[in-house]
Amino acid sequence: LKRSEEKYRSIFENAVEGIFQTTPDGRYLSVNPSLAKMYGYDSPEEMIDSVTDIERQQYVDLEDREILKNLYDTQGFVEGFETQLYRKDGDKVWISMNARAVRGANGEIIYYEGTTEDITKRKKAQEETTRLELQLRQSQKMEAIGTLAGGIAHDFNNILSGIMGFTEMVQDDMPPDSRAYHRLGLVLKGAHRGRDLIRQILTFSRQTEYEQKPVALSAIVEEGLKLLRPLLPTTTEIRFKSLTDDDTILADSAQIHQVLMNLCTNGTQAMGKKGGVLEISVTRDHFKKGDLMPVPDMKHGHYLVLKVRDTGPGMQPEVVERIFDPFFTTKGHGEGTGLGLSVVHGIVKSHGGFIRVESEPEKGSVFHIYLPKIEKREALTVKEELPVKGGKECILFVDDEDLNVELNSERLTRLGYEVIATTSSLEALEIFK
Repeated sequence: LKRSEEKYRSIFENAVEGIFQTTPDGRYLSVNPSLAKMYGYDSPEEMIDSVTDIERQQYVDLEDREILKNLYDTQGFVEGFETQLYRKDGDKVWISMNARAVRGANGEIIYYEGTTEDITKRKKAQEETTRLELQLRQSQKMEAIGTLAGGIAHDFNNILSGIMGFTEMVQDDMPPDSRAYHRLGLVLKGAHRGRDLIRQILTFSRQTEYEQKPVALSAIVEEGLKLLRPLLPTTTEIRFKSLTDDDTILADSAQIHQVLMNLCTNGTQAMGKKGGVLEISVTRDHFKKGDLMPVPDMKHGHYLVLKVRDTGPGMQPEVVERIFDPFFTTKGHGEGTGLGLSVVHGIVKSHGGFIRVESEPEKGSVFHIYLPKIEKREALTVKEELPVKGGKECILFVDDEDLNVELNSERLTRLGYEVIATTSSLEALEIFK
């Protein structure tokens, strides 16, 4: 008997898993060294003396303890019961428990006993996998929405081009001081607003062309903040820091300005009238092969990271999932188009970059923009545009939009060209022959 007790005592003391006995009212009767270590205690004795109410001192979710006790009452045991507990130092640990209720002669529960496994690493890996899957689905959804939005925007663009073009030509034939000229100006003003909206949609869907050249990200941010400061309420404090001198990216300065302006404006609106702190930073980051990437499909290499953090109320997970959807907004009617963050997403993608959002209710939001870093080199020279000159040549103009054919045919004719215009590619081929 003594040898048998020594054998089981050795198993209890040296087991890798935690072993315990507890009372229904929440005290430990016995724990092995592995369990004490798992919960951050120096010895089993310290843990037994320190924890006098398991439910209130250890359970992160008190309901889990009640669920566990109900399972003991109804079925007498639990297998793979997962819950989160507090360690001695206040950190949290995920555990998986296999245990049973030990009953007395009258059927009453005397104590619980079982084993506990630390599954924190597995839980974190599952959470990370879930996060990456959500980001991947979001990326695919944004791609599909972008394709749809781009197609619709192009059709509207063709319609507006005709409206604006003919309006301008009619204005050219009118005296500037006439009422009709003024009214046509209002037509153009409305058309320009529509064109600006279309440009934002095309930027979101990454179907616009801009000139990208080597630029210093910190310089763009500093210049943008100079323009932004007077526009923000005095209750908003702006803090900027650049933690790198080597911050060259291949980008269109105007578009990066727009990313900064949209993110800062969004953060300021989130903080509301009471204001808060807007933190902007530029840092470098390097991801090697095998590293866990912050965004799905992101390749290893050197990146410049533009980070914009606000101290606003934060967002619920369901809002975070939709913030890049075009026309989605949490603002009131008339307070925004819902395109600001969609445009940011489109610009970042068109620069070969990636975007990640972290936000929790009452903890603010932070946007991470990852842009590929390049080596410093001389900026590309931009040739000066020459004024449009007319001519007397014959031009064959082909377009599938009747409005564009008539508009450009008349414009080219005014410049002195002989124009042959058609909407049929086959007819154009026959004319060319």
